[in-house]
Amino acid sequence: MALPPLLEVRDVVRRYAGRAAVDSASFTLQAGRVSSLLGPSGCGKSTLLRMIAGLESVDGGEIRIGGGPVSSPGLAVPPEDRGIGLVLQDNALFPHLNVSDNIGFGLKGLASAERRVRVDALLHRFHIANLAMAWPHSLSGGEQQRVAIARAMVREPSLLLLDEPFSSLDGHLRAEVRRSLLSDLRDLGTTVLVVTHDPGEAMMMADDLILMSEGRILQVGSAESCYRHPVSAAAARLLGDAIVLPASVADGIAQTALGSVPAAGLPDGPAEVVIRPEAVRLGEGVSSGVVVAVRFGGSGYVVDLMLGEQMLTIRHPDNPPTVGSSVRLGIVPGAGHILASDAGADRQTA
Repeated sequence: MALPPLLEVRDVVRRYAGRAAVDSASFTLQAGRVSSLLGPSGCGKSTLLRMIAGLESVDGGEIRIGGGPVSSPGLAVPPEDRGIGLVLQDNALFPHLNVSDNIGFGLKGLASAERRVRVDALLHRFHIANLAMAWPHSLSGGEQQRVAIARAMVREPSLLLLDEPFSSLDGHLRAEVRRSLLSDLRDLGTTVLVVTHDPGEAMMMADDLILMSEGRILQVGSAESCYRHPVSAAAARLLGDAIVLPASVADGIAQTALGSVPAAGLPDGPAEVVIRPEAVRLGEGVSSGVVVAVRFGGSGYVVDLMLGEQMLTIRHPDNPPTVGSSVRLGIVPGAGHILASDAGADRQTA
């Protein structure tokens, strides 16, 4: 029998000056999994995180943790009573406390010996035992991140909330810290919700994605499912470049400017086909496009083409065409995802 979710967000609303910053948001988190709440800046994801943490009130809907209600209109369980750890973007370490005292700050009610045991365990778990007596200003960005997460974990929360936790780190350091910290948190069995605006980071980190735009939750699912089977063009674009082609479905076939794709089970009428840039093949198919620009992108080439009046940007592995040339285009079999114009209609990958 499936276990009940650890966190339930049910039709949650938050308004500012009459505008819904979060609008009827719903999703659940299962214990022991890492989830990413992904969306552009200003979409409401940090507001939603603060509501879960108890730092923002709820204007509509309900939030439940461990099966019990913690937020609804007229109900607000205090943040310290929710069993949640929270790490904000700036880490917010106390500058007048060393690393050990920062981590143990939330344990003032414990006996000093027990507090020391718990702090020492986290210092070793997050590989910062050598920094126990260091001051925050002397730490690197990655070290500060480890201390902030250790401090959030010291009270053994059932849920850890991370708001853009790696945004202050660059390049290789960002990837290294992210990989190491997530490995440590998984080893602890921690349930984690990470807010990010970076689609690559979200897909690398999470067991489950929660896609958000303009205050609404668009889609929830695994990274692969959301990438390959988006529920809308907006959801597709949150995870990277997407080509959206108008299509016409008739007798189980969708006709597009790049040719036809199977559409069994879909009703006749207008639709859209979503294709990732790497799923368009050059030199194959029945359509012709004119090359407008070619750029080298490290793992291959980015090619801009005009297909009739529509501009397409695709990725090509090697031997790119020349600017101004005419090339044939086709869709990799199975890579075109069809969206019916009617939101209630079935969707499929063709």
